[in-house]
Amino acid sequence: MKPAMLITKIIIPSCLAAFVLTACSDVRRNPGRIYMPDMAYSRAYETYSVTPEQQEELLKNGIHYSNTPVPGTIKRGELLPFSIPKDKEGDSTNYVASKSYKNPIPALDSENMVEANRLYLVNCGICHGPKLDGNGPLYKGGDGPFPAKPATLVGDAKYEAMPEGQMYYSMTYGKNKMGSYASQLDTRQRWMVIDYVKSMQAKGKASVKAAPDSTKVAK
Repeated sequence: MKPAMLITKIIIPSCLAAFVLTACSDVRRNPGRIYMPDMAYSRAYETYSVTPEQQEELLKNGIHYSNTPVPGTIKRGELLPFSIPKDKEGDSTNYVASKSYKNPIPALDSENMVEANRLYLVNCGICHGPKLDGNGPLYKGGDGPFPAKPATLVGDAKYEAMPEGQMYYSMTYGKNKMGSYASQLDTRQRWMVIDYVKSMQAKGKASVKAAPDSTKVAK
């Protein structure tokens, strides 16, 4: 066989066959070029874990990274934020204005009321007590580490008459000795706790009305 025919009929087809077999291998030896690598391979930064100093260093290296949500954005499934801002020191204008703010979530069913009870016990019961009487573990009838009795949510006319919007204001921004619970409870959870407190207040009033008058003398 002539050399030209050998190249045409044997060598070239063999090389093509080897090339095709290699190209069809499931082992990718070269990932190729990526047009926007930052979109394909995101840097593993934990949310809110980057300090301002670290963020500044990232910007120096051409890495544009923001560890805080864009102002005005709302997480999917979240309620609209509280529209009343916190009062300035010594001012109670917005606290008073919060009286007109209504609970945006519908009345809780039995399942959600159980969850609201759990949220109350975890976050509020330590001060206000499991029975909402202000006698929580921190007070213990005056024997606990907290010297002043927390608010009596059930049995005190002041708090039973307090509008739910004012309660929400206090939970969101804090009031007197009570700090803010905005970081422990999200918007919906805070309203759930208030719904639970209001339901317990209503039950307390109903039980007082149903109690017999002990001052009457039986005939």
